Amino acid sequence: MGITRRNFLKGSAAVGAAGAIALKGEPSKAQLKAPELRTKGLQRTTTICPYCAVGCGLVVDTKKGKVVNIEGDTVHPINKGSLCSKGSALIQVANNELRLGKVLYRAPKSDKWEEKSWDWAIGRIARLMKETRDRNFVSQEEVNGQTYTVNRNDGMAMIGAAALDNEECYLLGKFARAMGVGYLEHQARI
Repeated sequence: MGITRRNFLKGSAAVGAAGAIALKGEPSKAQLKAPELRTKGLQRTTTICPYCAVGCGLVVDTKKGKVVNIEGDTVHPINKGSLCSKGSALIQVANNELRLGKVLYRAPKSDKWEEKSWDWAIGRIARLMKETRDRNFVSQEEVNGQTYTVNRNDGMAMIGAAALDNEECYLLGKFARAMGVGYLEHQARI
């Protein structure tokens, strides 16, 4: 008797059923110890994936401050342990020798990058934002012979990101309005 597709499927099903009966549905001792061995000595932290607005939960395992494993959080209500391809590859973002760990600054018309401190960079950003706001601030506007108070900054724009939660979006919006920014947009609309 030759092997037909039907006979092959029947035989495969019989072998699978016999295997399941033999194991009685219980995992072996090696399978039970594998998760414990894999995470032994690691610090586990839960976090949220930074890529999109879905907000998938992650479990990040670190050892001596270095990320050694990232996986989906099985008890998270949104993704229940599953991750998309970008979320699955997050460990490459954390452990990439090409990732910048310091501030590099290139002065205008220069061809060289200089290392700067974070304090210098934050101070410079704040100073340039203040200068831009002062230079482009419009306090009043005249329309059809009538003067209106507008208090807006036409020289800046701000954009939010889908990975921000509600509280972060609220604070970004408040900051933008405090700076007088009228051009406030969100990534999800672009």
